[in-house]
Amino acid sequence: MTQPLDTTPEVAAALQAGDPVVSLESTIITHGMPYPQNLEMARRVEAEIRAGGAVPATIAVVAGRIKIGLDQTTMEQLARMPQAQVMKLSRADLAVCAATGRTGATTVAATMICAHLAGIGVFATGGIGGVHRGAESSFDISADLNELAQTPVTVICAGAKAILDLSKTLEVLETLGVPVIAFGQDQLPAFWSRESGLTAPLRMDDPVEIARAAAVRAALNIPGGQLVANPIPPEAEIPRAEIAPIVDQALADAARHRIGAKAVTPYLLQRIFELTEGRSLSANIELVLNNARLAARIAAEAARLRAAS
Repeated sequence: MTQPLDTTPEVAAALQAGDPVVSLESTIITHGMPYPQNLEMARRVEAEIRAGGAVPATIAVVAGRIKIGLDQTTMEQLARMPQAQVMKLSRADLAVCAATGRTGATTVAATMICAHLAGIGVFATGGIGGVHRGAESSFDISADLNELAQTPVTVICAGAKAILDLSKTLEVLETLGVPVIAFGQDQLPAFWSRESGLTAPLRMDDPVEIARAAAVRAALNIPGGQLVANPIPPEAEIPRAEIAPIVDQALADAARHRIGAKAVTPYLLQRIFELTEGRSLSANIELVLNNARLAARIAAEAARLRAAS
């Protein structure tokens, strides 16, 4: 059976030529914010990647076809769709969505799978999933972590989402053999905040180093990708001392209302948005744009390394 994969002419031409390409997830469009802000955001992120000299490839499943890159019409249709009509896809349900002809938005794990299938090695997102607080009893751990351990894509994020147990997330990534690289600083960033209080296992200050590390990892036949934690710009951050009690309150509210399973993260993000009077969303937008800029630089360096080899 052939892969249900459609690549836009722009992305296909860039891949054929060996030009830099950056993949993007689509849950930010369907589950991140309402229309038309979601569409505006998606277009801004793609524009940042183009400004950095790379081609953006937003990934989604539309009517059972995996789309590597979205044209403007398809992106707007996706942005307008009610959430109830769009599956939120990870490794477990990506194939089911394609097989049943449904439409779905890709999370970090599913985007990595599709990007690798298409031959794209760099992916920009906001924050990855990880180990939820209380996971020692709930066993709630994101599939993103295992995906990083097995799929060779460099993922640029602002750290794991601060609603998670960051120290346990770091421990699981270490156990899985995933390189966790802080860009330009020693501390692991924490999504809305530049600092988490945790020292990052690795630090790199130059995109060419990051691109070279991915190439050497591949040459050594070490499976999996690498995680680049890129701190949010200083002017956009909500400092850790300020956001920590807000996250604690949101978690307490979720427990009081018995919010669980897949409903936890959307509830917490919405509650934090309310408690910060919208600052968390503004910060989220800025960190995604910042990650897109760094991803374009890394993809450009990776393309130069391929051309020189």
